[in-house]
Amino acid sequence: MGIDGGTGGIRVGLYDRSGNCLSFAMKEYATAYPRPGYVEQDPADWWKTLKETVSEALNKGQISKDQLSAMAFDTTCTSVVVCRKDGTPLRPCIIWMDVRAAREAEELFEKTSEFYSPEWMPPKLAWLKRNEKEIYDAAEVFCEYQDWLAYKLTGKWCMNNNTACNWAYSINDGFSRKIYAALDIEDALDRFPSSEVYRVGEKIGELSAEAAEYLGLNKGLPIAQAGIDSSIGLLGMGINRPGKIGMITGSSNLAMALNERPLLNPTGSNNGPDNLIRGYYTDYVAQSASGSILSWYRKQFCADLSYKQLDEEAEKIPIGSNGLILLDYFQGNKEPYHDNKVKGMFYGLSLAHTRADLYRAILEGVAFGSERMLDVFRDKGVKIEEMSIAGGSARSDLWMQIHADVSNIRINVPKDTNAPCLGCAIACAVMLGIYPDLKTAVDQMVSYEKTYYPDPQAHQRYRKIYELYKSFYPAAKDWMHSFTDTYNDI
Repeated sequence: MGIDGGTGGIRVGLYDRSGNCLSFAMKEYATAYPRPGYVEQDPADWWKTLKETVSEALNKGQISKDQLSAMAFDTTCTSVVVCRKDGTPLRPCIIWMDVRAAREAEELFEKTSEFYSPEWMPPKLAWLKRNEKEIYDAAEVFCEYQDWLAYKLTGKWCMNNNTACNWAYSINDGFSRKIYAALDIEDALDRFPSSEVYRVGEKIGELSAEAAEYLGLNKGLPIAQAGIDSSIGLLGMGINRPGKIGMITGSSNLAMALNERPLLNPTGSNNGPDNLIRGYYTDYVAQSASGSILSWYRKQFCADLSYKQLDEEAEKIPIGSNGLILLDYFQGNKEPYHDNKVKGMFYGLSLAHTRADLYRAILEGVAFGSERMLDVFRDKGVKIEEMSIAGGSARSDLWMQIHADVSNIRINVPKDTNAPCLGCAIACAVMLGIYPDLKTAVDQMVSYEKTYYPDPQAHQRYRKIYELYKSFYPAAKDWMHSFTDTYNDI
């Protein structure tokens, strides 16, 4: 059983040892946006939704709980849970895409010259100490969605090597105390569940009697460590050695590559080595918002239509969306600017534009943002000829073709687009000894269903628009910052 705790909900997949999906279920949970840049979820919703989704996956596949040999799970990162030792949260989870700690991240950079995203653990804990000190002081455990779920399933606290990379932690060197000292949160280090740390594919424990009864599973089911949804999705896309690029899509897009030396390494700890597959650094670049923009648009303006219907309308719209372009900074920019003061926009709107024009502009704008990410790899000498894509957007033939045309590369879509769930199954197979290591398990359990080839003429047309997309940030950055600062001071 592979469990994917994503931004929008829980996905559960049941797999055989060859990587064939025997059953799959998905259910959504709520996300709250208390203020611009603030994003929260209730851990109780995760637990309730997990129960419902596990039950549905078993029923759909007509699979008995006695047939399950192991379980693993991945989650979003860094989604900070503040709780008691018994797992009771003291406040809603500040999920990964929350950027309220932008000032703390800027302060950290000024003091240490190390870049830490406002999404990561240290800036968020500093924000919490400064703004909700009673809750900070009352907390007995600071952890992540991943660690909280491990506790709920096994009854013991432990830490995940893969997720803790965004805590200024390396399994080889431990915590970087200077980062915590710079933000005056050294006292948080004693409240991390760091007494036991597990790597991807290692056994973290067994399903407790209480969790087994709640989920309708057998007590003692072995549980393997997985990790960050995007990292585990990398395994499920077939990325297990240098020379391959994988992009996991969903609420955001994240492109990753395994390398024998660090290429991007903004912090010195968050990419390894050994965070995922031993011996490799995990370099990645990200968009703050991608599929979440599409979800926002559909829910707000055309909830009566399916994505398939919207794709069919957008297919009839020419390249360039009839003069519209989307800036995909709806949750700020991650790559290459790491700027949380900028926001998204449509440019070119007229009274002649239709919902299909706007929809296609979103598909194209997100593809431009993804191409900007790939340029970061190219600038470091990485030659990109193809990329594997998995996640929700991989179900759209139109969107995949737009990606291929914008970036002028082949796009491979795995047979199972729910790559994080398959990645969890891969971790299970290694824990059970079915395969000796993650590399071998990936080779045996991942296959591809579709390949999209770029159209040279379409690429040339997109290239002209993309160059304008790239030029917008340098031209408008100061104005966007001024607007954000003015709004925040009102």
